[in-house]
Amino acid sequence: MKAAPVSLMPHRFFRLLTVVWVGSLLTIGYAVAPVLFTSLDRISAGAVAAQLFRIEGVLGAVCGILLLGLANVLVRRGANAYRQLRWLIVGMLVCVLVGYFALQPFMNAIRIAALQAGTDVGHSAYATRFGVLHGVSSLFYLIESLLGVALVWKLPAGAGIVAAEQQGTARDAAGKVAG
Repeated sequence: MKAAPVSLMPHRFFRLLTVVWVGSLLTIGYAVAPVLFTSLDRISAGAVAAQLFRIEGVLGAVCGILLLGLANVLVRRGANAYRQLRWLIVGMLVCVLVGYFALQPFMNAIRIAALQAGTDVGHSAYATRFGVLHGVSSLFYLIESLLGVALVWKLPAGAGIVAAEQQGTARDAAGKVAG
């Protein structure tokens, strides 16, 4: 098996990180979580879903930071197709940071308080507050998902990107020689 040219590797790594992040986001949020709530009791399903969303939050933050850094490197190398993708990544990162690192801790605290009171969150005094936080969190998750689908849709085609990058590098080199 022949190794890919070095110039293709950053593009392939970008694509891999994108599909891992968006694929896990869509799978957990729209396939796994609904199955949990139809298969298990609400308390167990909520506990498992919370763990899965915790993993998804960390995965999203890591992939988002790596993608943003990689997009910046690619843009500096002349792959301008990644310029607008950075905004989608920033939007997704904001959603994951707000959803997981700002809203989830409050939701978990409410869930724990309800369990300590001897009931599930849906039947506790905290039900309304939890419902509002859950709704806001779901909205951020939906926005992150839509931005993720747009990111996958707008991913540059492989070979054309390398050619454009090489042309950009050649132009930069010619400009430096002429100037």
